[in-house]
Amino acid sequence: MRKIKLLFFILISLSCGQLVMGQGCVAIRGGSSCGTNLGGGANLMQGEFLLGAGFRYFESFRHFRGFEEEHNRIEDGTQVINDSYFLDLSLTYGITDRLYANAILPFVNHKRSSMYEHGGNPPNGLGERHTTTSSGLSDMRLGLGYWLFDPAKSHGFNYAVGLGVKLPTGKYDYTDTFYNQGENRDEDREVVVDQSIQPGDGGTGITLDVQGYQTLSPSFLLVTNFFYLFNYQETNGVLTRNGRSEFSCPDQFAAQIGTYYNTGLGGLSAYLGGRLEGVPANDLIGGSSGYRRPGYVVSVEPGLNFGTPRLAFNLSVPIALVRDRIQSYEDKVRTVERGTYTHGDAAFADYLINFSVSYRLGGGKHDMPENQSPLWIDFNN
Repeated sequence: MRKIKLLFFILISLSCGQLVMGQGCVAIRGGSSCGTNLGGGANLMQGEFLLGAGFRYFESFRHFRGFEEEHNRIEDGTQVINDSYFLDLSLTYGITDRLYANAILPFVNHKRSSMYEHGGNPPNGLGERHTTTSSGLSDMRLGLGYWLFDPAKSHGFNYAVGLGVKLPTGKYDYTDTFYNQGENRDEDREVVVDQSIQPGDGGTGITLDVQGYQTLSPSFLLVTNFFYLFNYQETNGVLTRNGRSEFSCPDQFAAQIGTYYNTGLGGLSAYLGGRLEGVPANDLIGGSSGYRRPGYVVSVEPGLNFGTPRLAFNLSVPIALVRDRIQSYEDKVRTVERGTYTHGDAAFADYLINFSVSYRLGGGKHDMPENQSPLWIDFNN
């Protein structure tokens, strides 16, 4: 019987995520943070390349403070709406059969609609809704990864550990026009846009990622992924629109676990998993002051994969189950200073859309036996 193959190629992004939670005002930024290709090593053999392109979209509009949604924001029409698009271009190269290098070049396009930034929400504000935008290159990521077990041997499992650097290549002081500004609300001003739509965060960071797979049966494959960005720079020196504090350079994290099911339909597989993404209130290295909206999202993630020995497509739609806008470092400081509990809000999406395509080339080993394939996992082996 013909053996069916499954692509070990998984998307996260952020974005936003970002991300990510990355799905809204909690700013996780696509491939610069959570990565669009957590399967980036893909068991490439020496001399092989994996070219990838990942697309991520979400619309955030539901406001949360802690776990509680502020339903009145939508009912009153005062919700902030972020439409965010991410395009992440990736290149992975097999230095050896176990050691690989990768690069992710991310681009973003954001549109943010609000009232409070343009004269204030009613009843005390003007209640005029306007839009600010941003676009361009985000923060790129370079890394190295290593598979802990020899891919040429039949283990039925493998795990890779990766280290990298996140570079501040994205603009982090992007500006646009804000309306109804000034004491009399009669001025239009060119000011920095909100942190959630800044293409970059201005910090240089260190990334750690762990990915792995485990064959459960001839039909099921378990995959796990973990990512953490250590952003050791505290702030980026850019003041927020109101000038009260500088933008923070926050840590970011993501984790994913799921199962692929071999449908037996010639390269088509189904995926179902869980995903956690977020921004912590306190960084693990360095200070945590500055303006940030920390929080996280827990999502269920259904998806589909289709692939040939060289070309593969991936589609997944994480659906948010839990959204939590936690207290930020500044919220906690102000709670102590003022003696009044302070807890900011953030807008989250209901779902996000991830789509990717990847192409493998080079190395001259595409005709090797299936049970030694560097890119595909053979359920029957």
